[in-house]
Amino acid sequence: MRIRTTSGSVARRRGILALVIALACLFIWTPTASAHGTIVSPATRAYQCWKTWGNNHTNPAMQQQDPMCWQAFQANPDTMWNWMSALRDGLGGNFQGSTPDGQLCSNGLSRNNSLNNLGQWKTTNVGSNFTMHLYDQASHGADYFRVYVSKNGFNPATQRLGWGNLDFITQTGRYPPAKDITFNVQTSGYRGHHIVFTIWQASHLDQTYMWCSDVNFG
Repeated sequence: MRIRTTSGSVARRRGILALVIALACLFIWTPTASAHGTIVSPATRAYQCWKTWGNNHTNPAMQQQDPMCWQAFQANPDTMWNWMSALRDGLGGNFQGSTPDGQLCSNGLSRNNSLNNLGQWKTTNVGSNFTMHLYDQASHGADYFRVYVSKNGFNPATQRLGWGNLDFITQTGRYPPAKDITFNVQTSGYRGHHIVFTIWQASHLDQTYMWCSDVNFG
């Protein structure tokens, strides 16, 4: 017994097959590099705003309770939604030469410029010795981290952060790929509100991340 197949049904089957192949290709070629990470403790500015207000970002109470996050959400909500993607490619280690004073907290990215703005950013309480925690969705690993703390006398509420406002604290060694990387930072002589400025040089490509975490040294 022969089953007749009309030309229309053949065309439909070919069309469905082509669609399946096209979708499969999309999944195969979707780059995993679209997901990255940030320092979640002490929280970076964008991450703190997302964690605190991401599920409640239209709440008018934010304007009074957290004015710095409010202005950031008003300027560009994508800064917070993409807290994991504040990266630049191909700096070749020339961090200072490629990042002007006043743009350190945004990693020189104009779309994240609200993170450089002056005001009372929420702080994380830390001691002189504290642990930093990188959460990396794509498990890139690290060539190293560099950690700085804003100098005594620098006021994050009235001054934009520049390279001359930083004390270099430490540079770590390499870390293998992992979603969570933690390391200890030892400081002394700091009290009150300071900025912890961190550079993450990822291992998979020449990708550089720079962030500001507002801390209160107790």
